[in-house]
Amino acid sequence: MKILISPPESTVKQLLLEAELPTLDITPEKLKTFFACEVNGEVEGVVGLELDGPVGLLRSLVVSPRSRSKGLGSALVAYAEGVARAKGVVWLYLLTTTAERFFKRLGYEGIPREMAPPEIQRTSEFSTLCPVSSVLMVKQLSVNPTLKPTSHESEVA
Repeated sequence: MKILISPPESTVKQLLLEAELPTLDITPEKLKTFFACEVNGEVEGVVGLELDGPVGLLRSLVVSPRSRSKGLGSALVAYAEGVARAKGVVWLYLLTTTAERFFKRLGYEGIPREMAPPEIQRTSEFSTLCPVSSVLMVKQLSVNPTLKPTSHESEVA
């Protein structure tokens, strides 16, 4: 397995469309923080990040049907978390309609949507692309003693 940084737009969009995930806001700029998993020369999965200081959004995780249940999704999430952590992200959020159990196994906790910080509320994923029925989840990646606690810190700690 090989991780690719900034995979081709057509590849990302194809995988997302096959999984019925949104592609409207996929731009060359956003692709700079997308990562793909390549197996035997074929892209089998992608994941993206949107970063805003100590807050980040994990988005658009998809693994092709032929490669599911092989650990690729977990590997992509771990890689994205490592990048986010290295860039100073303390809280990583995501929205999901179908993978809540998967993300719980990776340490994410569901929280009420109204507890999303402004940085997450401003993303197109939160504000327009994902249905309001999507579950908002969060994971604390690191401890930053200079960061003021958020209103949900006691909920997820």
